[in-house]
Amino acid sequence: MARFAANLTYLFTELPMVQRFAAARRAGFDGVEILFPYDLAVKQLVAAAAAEGLEFVLMNAPPPNWAGGPRGFAAKPGGEARFRSDFDRALRFATALRTRHMHVMAGRAEGIDARRTLVENLKWAAARAPQLSLTIEPINNRDNPGYFLDSFDLAGEIVAEVGAPNLGLQFDAYQAQMIHGEILPFWERLAPITRHVQIAGWPGRHEPDTGQMDLRRFMRALEASGYDGWVGAEYLPITSTNAGMGWLRSA
Repeated sequence: MARFAANLTYLFTELPMVQRFAAARRAGFDGVEILFPYDLAVKQLVAAAAAEGLEFVLMNAPPPNWAGGPRGFAAKPGGEARFRSDFDRALRFATALRTRHMHVMAGRAEGIDARRTLVENLKWAAARAPQLSLTIEPINNRDNPGYFLDSFDLAGEIVAEVGAPNLGLQFDAYQAQMIHGEILPFWERLAPITRHVQIAGWPGRHEPDTGQMDLRRFMRALEASGYDGWVGAEYLPITSTNAGMGWLRSA
């Protein structure tokens, strides 16, 4: 049976970050995600998760550049040295937080050189952190123009080409809908290499039971495939987070 993690970057944002852990537990979540935890004190995050008995499930790498630079550049030719330096910083955070998965962001790039760069950086990262589960996630070009990894088929090819036992797919149902217009055919093909799942309604990226996404059908597909990993709730609440939590009780 899948377990649900609250993405605290998106949910309970009316509260300071360290207070969102308790709110997530009260709402019924068993784990949490934070996309970029780097500007927070690691000890505070560890204590907040431990106090509520929550697992820290996912974070992103590399640390973001809030000055207007890229938030991911694993596929950017010429940026290998920076990728390795920033990956090591992210790895220190992931180790301290005991993160289950770390999403390596490809960034904006294009062409054959970008693919080669992404593959080589992922091979290096997988060898650098053999104890950590690494993921890559396709992201649609409407929300993030120019993002290199913009296809689930491409992501499957990259995972196979890297061939590392600790690298897999991060399957975001919202991204699948945005990119391909459908979910289930891609889930059926890519479930074997999926490490982590995320959900949100489509369109709009609101509660998972809103819009045209058939949440129950997708959850049945997860169960039928034998997926027993985490499902991250990465969505923008229409009003307050608690007001829209009916989907979790039904799921």
